[in-house]
Amino acid sequence: MSVLSGCPKTQIVEVESLDALPFRELAALNSPVIVKNIAGRWPIVEAGKCSHHEVMSYLEGFYSGRPVTLYTLAPEHQGQPFYDENLTGMNYTAERVPLQKFFDLVRETFDIEGLKNGYYVGSTDQNQFFPGLDAENGLKLETYSLFESGPVLSSLWMGGQTTARAHYDMSNNIAFCVAGKRRFILFPPDQIHNLYPGPLAPTPGGQVLTMVDIHKPDFEKYPKFEEAIKHAQIAELEPGDMLMYPALWWHQVEALAQFNILLNYWWNSVPSFADSPMNTLLHGLISLRDRPQSEKDAWREVFDYYVFKDGGNSASHLPEHARGPLGEMDGHIARQLRAQLLQKLNR
Repeated sequence: MSVLSGCPKTQIVEVESLDALPFRELAALNSPVIVKNIAGRWPIVEAGKCSHHEVMSYLEGFYSGRPVTLYTLAPEHQGQPFYDENLTGMNYTAERVPLQKFFDLVRETFDIEGLKNGYYVGSTDQNQFFPGLDAENGLKLETYSLFESGPVLSSLWMGGQTTARAHYDMSNNIAFCVAGKRRFILFPPDQIHNLYPGPLAPTPGGQVLTMVDIHKPDFEKYPKFEEAIKHAQIAELEPGDMLMYPALWWHQVEALAQFNILLNYWWNSVPSFADSPMNTLLHGLISLRDRPQSEKDAWREVFDYYVFKDGGNSASHLPEHARGPLGEMDGHIARQLRAQLLQKLNR
């Protein structure tokens, strides 16, 4: 029996149609949520329900001809990208190939019983590689006010029975299972203390992976993972289903069919001029981590005042003309701050 067998299922909400999706209300839940079969009538979903070959042919009709990045895992890795034995590299190879070569390699594995084929094409920009696909399938993003703050990246993830080990992303995500089946195992952000993150580099695509084999955990080596299990939830997706989850939620993504396609919409709720918090974290490792605890406690108060708790109220006692970057942020002020930081970092 799996250690995850008692975990609750992700909340399911009923929505009649894509046009009726209440994205702002769903985002306000600040928790994963599933909408069943909301994309069931998309042509790509219908093609996938016919056969793996049919959905491959459908995608080829939109392919721009740009080489895709093919990742290949040796059979002993059981379709799971991970660090190598020394934690200084990754356990897969990557090469640029035509889409048809990727499809041919996957097709060759269909008749091999029990094989978890280790071929996949990771996050691939839909508009660059499959122009026009979103006209027949996908969200009409311009109709939803939730996405007005910045650009939305739509991408496809395709492959065999591969597993993206638990990690977190910087952006919110709306994921559509358009072919095959997917299982997401999700943990809230506060479980980072119990998930034993791996090295910050190298990583597959920039995301830190958990060191824990979630289905076969070594509790002697990773004892705090038992606490993480208590907070896990499982989302099972079939073709046409949608999963929406917030940024920084840990998620393991398991592709369960011989061929699977996931369509993702990544977005942030801040303007495009906002910098990545990961840059702040990396600089914090240099500037804060190794200071005495008393200093770190004091700096926590400073960050709470200027960034986390008070935020925009930290300069409310100052006249507007004197607030500078403590006032309302815009692209011009952001560029000025970035220039100051670069000057200081390049000292």
